Amino acid sequence: MEKENPKLSIIDQCELLDISRSGYYYEPTPESPENLEILNFLDHQYLETPFYGSRKLAIILKQEGYKINRKRLRRLMGILGWETLYPTPRTTSINPAAYKYPYLLRNMTIDQVNQVWAIDITYIPMKSGFMYLCAIIDVYSRFIVGWGLSNTMSAEWCGDVVSEAIKPHGTPQIINSDQGSQFTSEVYISLLKSHSIKISMDGRGRARDNIFIERFWRSIKYEKIYLNPCENGHQLYDQIKDYMQFYNNKRPHESLNYSFPNQFYEYAA
Repeated sequence: MEKENPKLSIIDQCELLDISRSGYYYEPTPESPENLEILNFLDHQYLETPFYGSRKLAIILKQEGYKINRKRLRRLMGILGWETLYPTPRTTSINPAAYKYPYLLRNMTIDQVNQVWAIDITYIPMKSGFMYLCAIIDVYSRFIVGWGLSNTMSAEWCGDVVSEAIKPHGTPQIINSDQGSQFTSEVYISLLKSHSIKISMDGRGRARDNIFIERFWRSIKYEKIYLNPCENGHQLYDQIKDYMQFYNNKRPHESLNYSFPNQFYEYAA
């Protein structure tokens, strides 16, 4: 990719290379080797104990031999996007002046595709840095309708992922997210409103409100990312693209009576 190419825009280059605009990757975000070790430890730990706050994590890290104070720990938790499941000092970045919306999925019967999409961002470890993965799952079919990689968690990037998902799959009735600053920004909210999409947001400290995408993070990390640490963004993009194809088309899903997500999505569409 050539950001300064005078003849081809980034969008044109993405089309030529068969890369979605939302999947256009940058260099991994660098950190010190020790900080990367701690981030990777925390990434594994979050999947096991998302209810731990900074106090317990600091104790665990010290038991593992790391010398870390809580100020540094909170910064790394912020990079990771750690959202503790009970009231503790917040680590998810929230803009108090931005838009907030109620959680619409409680007691809702979800019985058709494109009724509810769930969107989220997760930290992806690499050998010499890290990136972020944004993905959107159709809640009824568990089909991944869109995804993208970036080294920053910007609202514009999240909007690109949504726009790229709508092009082939149509517009959902509802999109659910957490209350992170990307999803409470004017640019993101305006995009959803322009498509007449109802906006749903998890309650504060209730990451399990978005359990469908949380389960997907666990699957992709344990079944792909942790088994195959990547050297660079090119490898990571290809690895995630392969897994998305596998997850949608070849991985039996227990909640779908061991059918594949694409079978449910295409049959019900």
